[in-house]
Amino acid sequence: MASVTQQQIQKFHKDGFLVLEQFFSAEECDSMRSQIQRLVAEMEVPPHCRTAFSTREEEQLQEQGSSDYFLTSGDKIRFFFEKGVLDEKGNFLIAKEKSVSKIGHALHAYDPVFKQITHSPKVQELGRKLGLERPVVVQSMYIFKQPGIGGEVTPHQDASFLHTEPLGKILGFWIALEDATQENGCLWFIPGSHTNGISRRMVRAASGASTCVEFVGSEPAYDDKQFIPLPISKGGLILIHGEVVHKSELNSSESSRHAFTFHVMEAKGTTWSKENWLQPTPELPFPSLYT
Repeated sequence: MASVTQQQIQKFHKDGFLVLEQFFSAEECDSMRSQIQRLVAEMEVPPHCRTAFSTREEEQLQEQGSSDYFLTSGDKIRFFFEKGVLDEKGNFLIAKEKSVSKIGHALHAYDPVFKQITHSPKVQELGRKLGLERPVVVQSMYIFKQPGIGGEVTPHQDASFLHTEPLGKILGFWIALEDATQENGCLWFIPGSHTNGISRRMVRAASGASTCVEFVGSEPAYDDKQFIPLPISKGGLILIHGEVVHKSELNSSESSRHAFTFHVMEAKGTTWSKENWLQPTPELPFPSLYT
């Protein structure tokens, strides 16, 4: 890959995102895909997905169970499913490998293939070019965007979920492991939308609340016409500023749109919000991006 230029870095600061085609090789993409195939082949359906729904109250407890599963996934490798792929007993209605929506949130820490990609020399070099002094990796996810059912991701800002004081300290790395097209659900951005702060936050709910997380504030109505699509080829990297507004549409095509994404925080002079759903643990403090 060519080294990133100062001009590209200026463009990133102006737009809030930057497309770097062919950042990773086809071999690197394929190694991630085959590693995920192995993980999916060995995956067990989590018990909370196997509970039969009955009464309203049980359904709420069920939700509670699944949100616990989510809330405690920061330092584990866990599986999240598309809607409607399991019957009420937790059996797959479609092929297992077509049912997973995403795997998160600590692939970067516990899986050798994803750890190597996250900390690869070219990622570290890019971090230094961007002026990151003490970047730490806060989370990672493998996203499947399954054919025909890969759900839309409504317009949002990553900093709504990964809040820091001050803002402007979160950076997403989004890697296309297959060509991402308008048909199969590529990302769309509002250029320059990273300069107005955030309007909504997802926070841990007070203990005893009926849900584990709640939203403070609300997402404004964005004008569809402001979004531009960013199709990108396999191996391409999209850098995503923590406050830039982006979305993806439903995948109605017959091809999946696999991606690996991780988020980095500039830890220098930054406080990670205690209200974030994701918290570092004694087992997994946020690891330094630089090795």
